[in-house]
Amino acid sequence: MHKPRTFLDKLFLVIKGLLMGAANKVPGVSGGIVAFVAGFYEEFIYSLQKINLKAFKLLVNGRFKSFYRYANGQFLTLLIFGMLVSYFSISKLLDFFLERNELLVWSSFFGMILGSIYYISKDFGHWNKKTIPIGFIGLIVGIAISFLSPATENDNLIFIFFCGMISVSGMTLPGLSGSFILILLGNYVLLLVDSVNALYDTLSEVFAGDFSFTQNEARMDTLTILAVFTTGSAVGLVSLSHILSYVLKHYKNMTTAVIIGFITGSLGVVWPWKRTIFKKDLEGNVLLDSNNNEIIVNYERYFPDFGNPESWWAIFFIIMGICVLLGLDWYGKNRKRAA
Repeated sequence: MHKPRTFLDKLFLVIKGLLMGAANKVPGVSGGIVAFVAGFYEEFIYSLQKINLKAFKLLVNGRFKSFYRYANGQFLTLLIFGMLVSYFSISKLLDFFLERNELLVWSSFFGMILGSIYYISKDFGHWNKKTIPIGFIGLIVGIAISFLSPATENDNLIFIFFCGMISVSGMTLPGLSGSFILILLGNYVLLLVDSVNALYDTLSEVFAGDFSFTQNEARMDTLTILAVFTTGSAVGLVSLSHILSYVLKHYKNMTTAVIIGFITGSLGVVWPWKRTIFKKDLEGNVLLDSNNNEIIVNYERYFPDFGNPESWWAIFFIIMGICVLLGLDWYGKNRKRAA
């Protein structure tokens, strides 16, 4: 039985959902890190695990209250509500700042991930002959993923379903960025920009009493893609949670070691000082995909120029990002003392 949540607890849970949703939208940042650092990762995984055959039977038999209690419904509802709101608010804000000053945004996230590495590892005193090698493997895999080249866009619905299952890993696996995986699969713009914008425009039109979108073939195709992607994400979220709950229960120390290594390796993805390399033709013109989006080939990373004032601003934002995580740590400790 879960303890009753106060209004403040519920508000913070929605805010955590907002942060998870925003983190999942940004390439290189994992919503799972937010859950891990904010202290609700295990409850999140175990709650998702409750979406099983027993829950389905309760739902089919009309025992909605029993289903709600069994699946920790209040926790999941508030968290998922925050995530959904984030996709149409905070994530739009992040897109705005990424367009205006990409360096400072990446610097903030780089600092936050540095802080999360400290947060997760500071109390982990189980380094031994088993956890050290597996932590090193996590590090190597994280680095390797950071330097993979993106594929081209693919709107095949079976592949879209697969993208949904894979991308949702960012919510359940701290350090693995679902949005960056979508970039590697070539479908980030299609699934997290074009599809979300299409849904936003459609909902705006529906609320205004305009249903003309049903005659727009391109819009309907994009909404179909979003529906298949969402279904794949739901299937992936539930199936991964069952695997992870088992792993956390039986191999918690080894899992934490992998997470620490993986997050450390993923720092290469959010390294602030990088240039986007676009695909070009023989004349040097940037090539576009079928939706008129620039095709990303890879990222060129470079060391900061300390003679440039902007580099010092970036370092300041890295420090601020670290302070955000230290602040969360301080909040968590004081909340435990108060309890």
